[in-house]
Amino acid sequence: MDTELARTFLAVVTAGNFVSAAERLHVTQSTVSARIQGLEAVLGRKLFVRNKGGTVLTAAGRHFQKHASTLVRTVEQARHDVGMADRFRGSVTVGARFGLWEQFLLILLPDLLRAVPAISVRAEIGLEAELMQGLIEGRVDVGVMYTPESRPGLKVEHLFDERLVLASTERKGKAEPGPGYVYVDWGPEFFAKHSASFPEFQGAPLAANIGWLGLQHVLQNGGAGYFPHRLVRPHLPGRILSIVAGAPEFPLSAYMVYPSDSDMDVVGHVLAAIRRAASGERKRI
Repeated sequence: MDTELARTFLAVVTAGNFVSAAERLHVTQSTVSARIQGLEAVLGRKLFVRNKGGTVLTAAGRHFQKHASTLVRTVEQARHDVGMADRFRGSVTVGARFGLWEQFLLILLPDLLRAVPAISVRAEIGLEAELMQGLIEGRVDVGVMYTPESRPGLKVEHLFDERLVLASTERKGKAEPGPGYVYVDWGPEFFAKHSASFPEFQGAPLAANIGWLGLQHVLQNGGAGYFPHRLVRPHLPGRILSIVAGAPEFPLSAYMVYPSDSDMDVVGHVLAAIRRAASGERKRI
């Protein structure tokens, strides 16, 4: 399929009508119409319903939207990788949760880039589901995450164990969720252990699926929440946060996931660097 058709489709979705899409793409409205008609002919389905208010996606159009985004993104990445072939011997895409970049993966990047200048590294942020899908599709070479899935062809390697601690801006905070508590979704195991430890907990005013977001809220507005000790370490006694005495702590393991048939001449350097950084982290825990 011509990716220009997919680009035009996405432009119409974003703009809401053919006229605005044509302006964004710097083509005529008739060109946009022709491209959409061509795309509909290829797919054998009508993608838009046109009315006075603009365009509305059909059921088929909604299904195609995610594929169009993937198609355009994949082609762009391919162009980028092929274009860099003359400068670098290879490229590696490393994806991880935001919290695992902070105070861990970001620290090793400069040394890695200096040690292996012939390899280009692409850094991405994502949650477990996105990272696993990227690994399966081959868009991600190395994933660093908390709750990986076991999939054929992927190797899961334990890195280190986090300690989720209840950190609070109050010097003598309560050893349980209070009014300023922020609930961070650290995965199903944390949910089960959190529920068992706090059976009367009925929900927090603020919940976040990214620890960094919850931590920034607590640092700026006060409150408490469960965060990896590694992340709250810079803000401990004498600064902004304190670990609440008597509050239960929860384990959270970090893993590295990569295809078992990875090109070790390229990916191997990244894996080795992550292992070294994880070894250093285990000594600090």
